[in-house]
Amino acid sequence: MREKWLGYACLAGAMMLVGSTVVASKIIAAGLPPFTATALRFAIALPCFAVLMAATGARLPRLDRRDWMLLAAQAIAGSVGYTTLLIAGLQRATAVDGGIILGTLPLVTAGIAIVLLGERPGKATLAAIAAAGVGVWLMMRDAASAGGASSWLGNALILGAVLCEGLFILLNKRLRTPVPALALSTIMTALGLAFSALASVAESPWRLDFSGDALMAVAYYAVVPTVGGFLLWYAGAARVQGSEAALFTALAPVSAVLLAAGLLGETLESAQRWGMACVLGAVLLLGVANRYGHKRPEASS
Repeated sequence: MREKWLGYACLAGAMMLVGSTVVASKIIAAGLPPFTATALRFAIALPCFAVLMAATGARLPRLDRRDWMLLAAQAIAGSVGYTTLLIAGLQRATAVDGGIILGTLPLVTAGIAIVLLGERPGKATLAAIAAAGVGVWLMMRDAASAGGASSWLGNALILGAVLCEGLFILLNKRLRTPVPALALSTIMTALGLAFSALASVAESPWRLDFSGDALMAVAYYAVVPTVGGFLLWYAGAARVQGSEAALFTALAPVSAVLLAAGLLGETLESAQRWGMACVLGAVLLLGVANRYGHKRPEASS
């Protein structure tokens, strides 16, 4: 029982760190363009993963050309696409909205699996997806009336980031050769660095006046949630059942909203409260359904 509680603590810590990435991205968005910030994040995280690989004796698996193409697509979607769209979205929207929309990831992944992979969902899964959709609609409707087109676009970009992460998860399931988690994170970081550095040329980073707060936020994002969150999640997942671990994803939007209010001074409006309630209820409904036999793609960051 002690091991299980330790697992719960690790999973909770990991998801709270995931939530903190929204606040970090909001700070980054105020001082750096998206691709440059993403390249810096991966440039800092890659040596950390390389050290972990060396310390644990992990090795990169031998993969065929098809699997390398899938990994490249994963890096473009889940590594570069997710981070850049999240930062671009938070240049226009609030961190509170970003945190709540981030919580739709399990539902978005299930929806993508239904549309692209032809999976047959149960009634509980469909109800959960519908509830999450209502939650996002409430926030985007409120953003359109209160913050204008810019806020609405920001929320749409954040939802696009979540879609990219959902594609990352499903593409990982198409690999012929399974890639261990640490090796996969290292490969994604290396490929993400290559693609984002190439794209950042269009932003002329050598002409930028880098914000100190933004650079500190990038360093935090790279080391604490990316590397530290990885270690906590897999330490926790090794001690509990997969269906139990999935329920902890609901903590990410809660963490993001609380940190946005506490650190950034953002307020939680009525539409956002209802949207958050819908999203959290949907995630819990999906988790309960999975525990009683429904199959859902596992989350991977």
